[in-house]
Amino acid sequence: MAPCPCCLPPYPRPHTSHEPTPHGRPRPRPPVAVRVPPGACRSRTGPGGAFRCGGAMDTNLRLWRAQGPSFFQRFLLWADVLDPLLLFASPDEIRRTRVLIESSEKTLSVPIQNDQTKRAFLLSLSSVHPDTGKIIPVFFRPPAFLPLSLPLVIASSLQVQAKQVFFCQFAFHTYTTAFTVLNGNGTIKDEDNSLQQKQLFFSVGAVSYAALIGALPFIFMNRYTLKSPLTQLVVKKLLPVPLFGLTSAFTVAAVRSPEFENGIEVMDRNGKVLGVSKKAGAKAVKETALSRGVLFGTAFFLPAVLMHFVERANFVKTPRALVSMRMLLITSVLAGMLPASLSMFPQCGEIKRTDLEPEIVSSTEETVLFYNRGI
Repeated sequence: MAPCPCCLPPYPRPHTSHEPTPHGRPRPRPPVAVRVPPGACRSRTGPGGAFRCGGAMDTNLRLWRAQGPSFFQRFLLWADVLDPLLLFASPDEIRRTRVLIESSEKTLSVPIQNDQTKRAFLLSLSSVHPDTGKIIPVFFRPPAFLPLSLPLVIASSLQVQAKQVFFCQFAFHTYTTAFTVLNGNGTIKDEDNSLQQKQLFFSVGAVSYAALIGALPFIFMNRYTLKSPLTQLVVKKLLPVPLFGLTSAFTVAAVRSPEFENGIEVMDRNGKVLGVSKKAGAKAVKETALSRGVLFGTAFFLPAVLMHFVERANFVKTPRALVSMRMLLITSVLAGMLPASLSMFPQCGEIKRTDLEPEIVSSTEETVLFYNRGI
């Protein structure tokens, strides 16, 4: 790989001697070689083989730090990032905008006003993984999460047979688990593919377990013919809310367990990696699991409560109209809760230096360090 631009001057600067050449010009001396200390440059390959130096914090994380310090600012930024129209950008366009952003010196601390620059940043945030620099597959990018998960959530909420509930929730958890794996923290090294095999094993187990737990109340109700009104109320309206939220959080914790077992990279405000921390990994997984549980727990809870009042007020009388109303409520709640849940915690996570391992504490004087939380 060619030397990193941050480690060498962009152009060789030859020294000149005072001894003139036959044409009367100063005689140039050979360029001075610049020796880079081992380990000083953490260069890696970006999207499409584009060069990127690892000595600075990734553009996406720098943008989240600058533009999203508060919940409201993160909510507005996520509302733009989740635009499904960003999915239609070609890989070449994403690479061009990524290179443009990385080569520019635009100050990220000021609001982005230019539409072209704003679109470039939104494409980068919605399409490129901040740890690996690779383009995320289109069906697992953040803008695709709502269009693909919404039908599965609606289908899971409308089923009353155990087999149908299991199938719908198995499909739902399969998609959300794959989304979690591809958008998690990517700093763990996997040279012998052992991590990939472990994540695959955990994913299959977590998805199967979560789908079974979701269908378990219906299995008991059908097996023991529990048809009383109280049982119907508990199984169909009360139990699905906590179960769906808990199983969603469980799958996140299960498939991202290597992050708190092996640790994730933490860096200072300049992007210099100071080490690998298991405590930072546990914090990142905990925050992501909590936000996922809140998202889908609320998506089941609020529509159920609102539908209760709709049925009592007798606003809608036909069964088909009730189903349509329930689908509309689930869509509205999930569309509003998705950016809200993602904004609960900073995307560029922060952790106090005193909360980290001793070897990291002794390596820096900064009070707060940073990491990629993942989605």
